[in-house]
Amino acid sequence: MKEETITLTVNGRDVKDRKIVGKKGQTVLEVCRDNGIYIPTLCHHPQMPPYGGCRLCIVQIDNMRGMPPACTTPAVDGMVVNTHTESVVRVRKTVLELLLAYGDHNCLLCDSNGDCELQNLVYEHQIEHIRFKTDFVPKPKDDSSPMIVRDHNKCVLCGRCVRACLNLQMNGAIDIAERGSNAYIATFNNTSLMDSVCVNCGQCVEVCPVGALTEKKAKGLGRAWEMEKVRTTCPYCGVGCQMWLHVKDGRITRISAVEEAQPNEGRLCVKGRFGYDFIYSEERLKTPLIRENGSFREASWDEALDLVAARFKEIIAKHGPDSVAGVSSSRSINEDSYQMQKLFRAGFGTNNIDNCART
Repeated sequence: MKEETITLTVNGRDVKDRKIVGKKGQTVLEVCRDNGIYIPTLCHHPQMPPYGGCRLCIVQIDNMRGMPPACTTPAVDGMVVNTHTESVVRVRKTVLELLLAYGDHNCLLCDSNGDCELQNLVYEHQIEHIRFKTDFVPKPKDDSSPMIVRDHNKCVLCGRCVRACLNLQMNGAIDIAERGSNAYIATFNNTSLMDSVCVNCGQCVEVCPVGALTEKKAKGLGRAWEMEKVRTTCPYCGVGCQMWLHVKDGRITRISAVEEAQPNEGRLCVKGRFGYDFIYSEERLKTPLIRENGSFREASWDEALDLVAARFKEIIAKHGPDSVAGVSSSRSINEDSYQMQKLFRAGFGTNNIDNCART
């Protein structure tokens, strides 16, 4: 079934061949983004339902009262939208000032400095001072989790972490507690992350637009602009999740997901996101070892493989092909597992094969 298209006029672009074209069912924000028109936002995330919490994506629409948020307003054929009028920008600057007033946003000491959406918006709107005085009372950090640090004082209540935990990871470990200026992100019964049902997947850190959620292992290892991003495939299972390695001086400082890549679409499990310490372990094997006289000695790959092949032949000749079995690692790709089963079935003559992911 062919999708029904709609046409909008945005910021005066009303020449026939320059009209903004969208699809029926899209929001104003989605249509504008698809057409390369920038509208600022903090709470919106393309993989989660519209929220309309930050009020930074407000626009003016002809024949519509007020300044509706573009992320929750359905786009209608013939709609006339203005995204950056003087009054719209003035309200956005006020919203940003309020966000700064109700928090501790010290960029000099923040691990998200250089990779913070709030910082970018404040710079974009040239906010040099805050006009509002508030009764903001700092809250203690929660660093009970082995992987995640929560700093309520930098939270802007965009709700991304809550929706990511619930809608993307289906865990629901956190939610928004209380209302108004007293609102904050909390776990059930307001326990620490360590005592909650959080599984440390880090999806909340992935979507947080500010420095409220950061990775404990990456603290102090480098700023965003010092990092080289290298795309790779997660080695932990056969799914093939796509990830970014954030590398400084040849060493991985943290890992994030590739947002628009298959099959994970911006998601990672706790092992994929945080389980990279083994790379730098002093106990990691770097060469084959052969046991002799109760201890191990280093050997070449040719020597080790020749020994394994000889032992396989010896065992099969003495006890038959069903005396051996093969187990494929779930960290292997499908082609590796196929080659393993073919070796044992066609080469050794046994169907004794398994995979560690079966259970």
